[in-house]
Amino acid sequence: MSEPPPSLRRDAARNRQLLLRTAYELMASEGLDVAYEDIARAAGTGMGTMYRRFPQRQDLLDALFSEHIDTVIGFAERAAQYGDAWAGLAWFLEQQLEIEAQSRGLGELLRSRSQATALVQRAHERMTPLVAGLITRAVRAGQLPAGVTPADFAAVHVMVGSVMDASRTFAPNCGAGLSAVTRSSASSSPSRSTKYIHLDAGHPLPNPPRRQPPPGVLGAARAGQRLL
Repeated sequence: MSEPPPSLRRDAARNRQLLLRTAYELMASEGLDVAYEDIARAAGTGMGTMYRRFPQRQDLLDALFSEHIDTVIGFAERAAQYGDAWAGLAWFLEQQLEIEAQSRGLGELLRSRSQATALVQRAHERMTPLVAGLITRAVRAGQLPAGVTPADFAAVHVMVGSVMDASRTFAPNCGAGLSAVTRSSASSSPSRSTKYIHLDAGHPLPNPPRRQPPPGVLGAARAGQRLL
């Protein structure tokens, strides 16, 4: 089979880059659920071109976010080299939130199991043992309570990231603010004397204190008087 003419190859490459740029911009603001039709329309191409370049949505997501995923993996690898485990965890979370603040689609991809691709699975497989090692070191140093796991750290990531996504429409700069709050709250490690409350059957929360009504109300009630 003969090779396509150079002009056609150049057109195909140009269309691919146009679709990638358009898809990234749309997903950065609207998330991963942007329809192929919307991407093709915004790029000024046909649906046939869209499906020729990216037959499956996974093909599109891998092409869009492979470099970003590698960047996040690099954050985890660098954090693992910190001598202070708590500082490494705080730095990693801050960097991850900052890059996700720039793209809602990337954040959804990293936090969602339903959209998980082979690329994301590889990222989780690489990052989880690094984060687990930092947590283990932080526990041994008395910086975290025993029993903290990577799942707990992931829960914090999901909670903060979800707030960022929910606030994009009415507070576009909320991501930067949340990142700053995270940095501030995690900048100094917990002291060894910090008392942690574990929410399980073995460590129930104490009952809330009983609130007493004001003396005038109590006296009126005892006397059988109506207050209203």
